[in-house]
Amino acid sequence: MTRTSWIWLAIGLTAAALAATFVFEPKTAALLQPAAAPVPPTPLGWQAQLELVAGDGVRGMRNGAGAQARFADPYGLARSGDGTLYVADAGDNNRIRSIRPDGRVATVAGSVEGFVDGIGTAAAFNTPSGLALDSLGNLYVADTGNHAIRKISKQGVVSTLAGTGTPGSLDGPGAQAQFNGPIGVAVDQRGRVFVADTYNDRIRVIQPDGTVSTLAGGPAPGLVDGAAAIARFDTPTALALDAHGLLWVADMRNEAIRRVEPDGDVSTLSLATMLAADGTPLYSPLRRPSALAIAHDGVMYVGDSASGQTYQIRPDGQWTLLTGGVQEQRLSRPSAMVLDRDGAVYLSDGASYRVYRMAPATTQAIATVAGPSPLDPLPDTGGRWPLHPQDGWHEVVGTLGEVRGDGHQESRHHLHGGLDIRGDIGQQVLAIADAKVSHPSSSWGYGNLGEGAGLDDINYIHMRVGRTAKGEAIDPARFVPTLDETGKLERMRLRRGTRFKTGDVLGTINPMAHVHLSVGAAGYERNAVSLGFAHYADHYAPRIERIDLLDSLAQPLREKRKGRLLVSRALSGLQIVAEAWDQVDDNLPRRRLGLYALGYQWLDAAGQPLPGYEQPRMNIEFNRLPSPEDAVKTIYAPDSGVTVHGSAITRFRYVLTNTVRDGRISAGVWMPNELAAGDYTLRITARDYSGNEAMARRDLAVTLE
Repeated sequence: MTRTSWIWLAIGLTAAALAATFVFEPKTAALLQPAAAPVPPTPLGWQAQLELVAGDGVRGMRNGAGAQARFADPYGLARSGDGTLYVADAGDNNRIRSIRPDGRVATVAGSVEGFVDGIGTAAAFNTPSGLALDSLGNLYVADTGNHAIRKISKQGVVSTLAGTGTPGSLDGPGAQAQFNGPIGVAVDQRGRVFVADTYNDRIRVIQPDGTVSTLAGGPAPGLVDGAAAIARFDTPTALALDAHGLLWVADMRNEAIRRVEPDGDVSTLSLATMLAADGTPLYSPLRRPSALAIAHDGVMYVGDSASGQTYQIRPDGQWTLLTGGVQEQRLSRPSAMVLDRDGAVYLSDGASYRVYRMAPATTQAIATVAGPSPLDPLPDTGGRWPLHPQDGWHEVVGTLGEVRGDGHQESRHHLHGGLDIRGDIGQQVLAIADAKVSHPSSSWGYGNLGEGAGLDDINYIHMRVGRTAKGEAIDPARFVPTLDETGKLERMRLRRGTRFKTGDVLGTINPMAHVHLSVGAAGYERNAVSLGFAHYADHYAPRIERIDLLDSLAQPLREKRKGRLLVSRALSGLQIVAEAWDQVDDNLPRRRLGLYALGYQWLDAAGQPLPGYEQPRMNIEFNRLPSPEDAVKTIYAPDSGVTVHGSAITRFRYVLTNTVRDGRISAGVWMPNELAAGDYTLRITARDYSGNEAMARRDLAVTLE
């Protein structure tokens, strides 16, 4: 072994690891042991960018070159000493894949969904999630849908280490032990396998002899530190061991990182309050921590599935945002992270079907765009609606991108993220496509108006998840009633890996009196109307109410001459605002819907387009929902939304000089001095999803001087 090899071997390994790997005679060990190379400290506060390792962003199953490979739900990651990256590919693939050092993707084990031991592709998994490698090269798999922990030898032989295939919570010999949807797994130098028993809200441990015991956690979800039996977790997912053998847990629904001592004592890492550049306090950013990795010196890397961001967290709780601060680097659902020996961070993005490496940012950005490919097909819904009759007509009462208020003083609070379909309170909500639950926490908001559930790419919101109008359980095997410490129903859980068929009952409409459908992961929502719905039709042209030019103080220009708006060429920059709305066939007369695309065009006095305006500048297109929280105030001008308390009328005042497309947003203005003095016509293009365009009130006569 060369000196260089020794240096690489030393990085990331503890002294204990080295002692376990090499055995020497006591009297000669000092002579044979090479000098340990110092392990450099982990760089802190570095700027990161994503570098694609594998996956073209389209869901599927394809081996080969990394950039052309396809995954269905890349989740757990493990990296071997030779540079091979192992990927647990769930969804419809149910395989363990490998990414070789040359970038090529291959299948290691698994084929169809099932629970079968065997060699390579003769074996079967059901929603494999977390992965971990031991010092001998054995790969351990948290086989979530089979409620088991599987082992793959270096020879590719798949066996069941523990679990019966039936959900439960039972300690004892591996063949009799039971788990409930385990997602995370880690293995220490002694060969003990730690398990995040996700839906039992416990941390379990499997001894080398196969005996399973509970390390920490209790019979109900909660957030409690303390001794093993007292401690409580809520949907623990990812696990990682530090250099001292301490176990760290991404405790998803507790929005926390927890530490577990060898005796089972649990504590919660307190994240520091940081300061933004302008002095604004920044509190803990964790909302749904899902991915976790730890460097040799205790520095952590965390991926959050709610925000799509990744963070570096120091042992003292100080944290830094690494990726996701801009849309181009935002992940759709970070699922797992792993470090290689030089400290490079690899991560999987389950809802984008890709695997990335986090590289240091350079002056010349890496040409990698996060998120699923625009070519990824929409779910096959067959035109179905989420209500009976699924092949009938239902009224659409809200579309993607509409302005929404907070119910109090702010009329421009957020953007509407999907398609609203009116229904009766208590009416059953039905699945519109076959689906498999992919997110570890796929139901939310129990008892609230915003209660909902996510089935793969489609979210169904404003319903009593898994319950009738009277609160009775609909399907306890799939919608699992979860009780608190007092025995009170706390939520209806959906395990990762649960399957649904078209037409399955998902719940009942709550007092919101409509079903909200959204398509795509947070930050990558696509316009749900593009799914297509039976008998949905829109023959109405949008209506333009008025056109305004706003000055730098957002005040409309009012001075007119001979019926034409007077505009000074000396003005610094103006916003072009059009108030417009739409209806679809059979809407109630009072119903106003938002538009799909808008733009503007300058015409000369004879009505001919000016150079550069041969086609309208279609700056706004709601093909995808913009993710920035302040996007609503970039898209909509003041006085948008429901501006009068109790009014049923929503005003859509679009700022056409700003750009909205593909989920991205940017601000802009129109400079009057780009045109010579004279008479012009400002023409607005207002278009709905069906392609209808407003013809009336689309022109504003303008005089520039």
